[in-house]
Amino acid sequence: MLDIRFVRENPDAVKENIKKKFQDEKLPLVDECIAIDAELRKVQTEADDLRAKRNKISKEIGALMAKGMKEEAEAAKAEVVKDGDLLDQLSARQNELSEQLTQKMMVIPQMIDPSVPIGKDDSENVEVQRFGEPVCPEFEVPYHTDIMESFDGIDMDAAGRVAGNGFYYLMGDIARLHEAVIAYARDFMIGRGFTYCIPPFMIRSKVVTGVMSFAEMDAMMYKIEGEDLYLIGTSEHSMIGKFIDQTIEEEKLPITMTSYSPCFRKEKGAHGIEERGVYRIHQFEKQEMIVVCEPEESMKWYDVLWKNTVDFFRTLDIPVRQLECCSGDLADLKVKSCDVEAWSPRQKKYFEVGSCSNLGDAQARRLKIRIKSKEKGNHLAHTLNNTCVAPPRMLIAFLENNLQADGSVRIPAALRPYMGGQEVLVPKYNSIEAAAKSQK
Repeated sequence: MLDIRFVRENPDAVKENIKKKFQDEKLPLVDECIAIDAELRKVQTEADDLRAKRNKISKEIGALMAKGMKEEAEAAKAEVVKDGDLLDQLSARQNELSEQLTQKMMVIPQMIDPSVPIGKDDSENVEVQRFGEPVCPEFEVPYHTDIMESFDGIDMDAAGRVAGNGFYYLMGDIARLHEAVIAYARDFMIGRGFTYCIPPFMIRSKVVTGVMSFAEMDAMMYKIEGEDLYLIGTSEHSMIGKFIDQTIEEEKLPITMTSYSPCFRKEKGAHGIEERGVYRIHQFEKQEMIVVCEPEESMKWYDVLWKNTVDFFRTLDIPVRQLECCSGDLADLKVKSCDVEAWSPRQKKYFEVGSCSNLGDAQARRLKIRIKSKEKGNHLAHTLNNTCVAPPRMLIAFLENNLQADGSVRIPAALRPYMGGQEVLVPKYNSIEAAAKSQK
């Protein structure tokens, strides 16, 4: 959410930013917010003047009574009562206008960084750089669920009977691989100096609206019926929420945290063939990272965060690339964002496995996260987040890139301590048998 003073003083810049995000339907909001703000400030001035007048008269009443001027004192009391009624009306109007302004301001997108490429949607995102050489093996790489089936490692039919579409059972070596990746990611991030955290897996509505836009909230969040609680879609939400209404001493910054959590998402919309299996699901687990820092340091931390993900995937011998998100693909609270995409030998293309975002002061303004500084005074923090790894989607990239011609899966050296020292996973069935098994 932007500062209303910035909107008031820079309406053309705010409108241009909206145009860059191809959200022209929001353009009227700028003038509407400025008009509401003007009325709000007028009502605030009237209320302040009335309070000052009432306080002055209240002091005069005592003096009038001391002089025996009872009629004058009673008249003054009546005026105080009258002013009190008017003040109640002004206060009610002030609250009404303030609520209107907040609701509209929360829909106006954050100002994007000048470096963000302009584009309508994710089809216009820009590849920045690649890490590792993409390899297409001479043998055919099966669909990821068929690879998992060859290890008797997944049962989506049973999950469908228990919970419906978008859920899964992972078993045996595949389940162990899943947990090994999470454990390795935890230690990897701790090794990078981040404080490990297991956060709440449910958050209140004031935190939800503080960390994301209304559109994201509707598309992602599951609400707990009868409670002011939502299941988290990512642990970043509850980690940032930890600092709601807090003023942080500047000496304690930057705050760098990494967390494990399950994640729950509605995942609305059509699902293509490559989003079957465990690519787009309602429940998954993730190792996340967040930073709370001084505004001038947020771009530096942005680069640190996405590089952490690249380094993590490269230790598992998975080629990746950094993809800069264009203006139309940025969520409304984001200043700048990029995706880390992993190479899929089967599809012969990259697919998203993580997202890094600099949100500037957007979340801090909504959640009232401030920094206490002797030199600069109290000011809003900047917040950032990034995915280290999110299996089981990440398992798709892992299995495809470490699959061998005989159907076995190589375990990279970095992961072997978390897999009991195993160097290779041996399948129980071949890929043809697995594919037939999955179709039964």
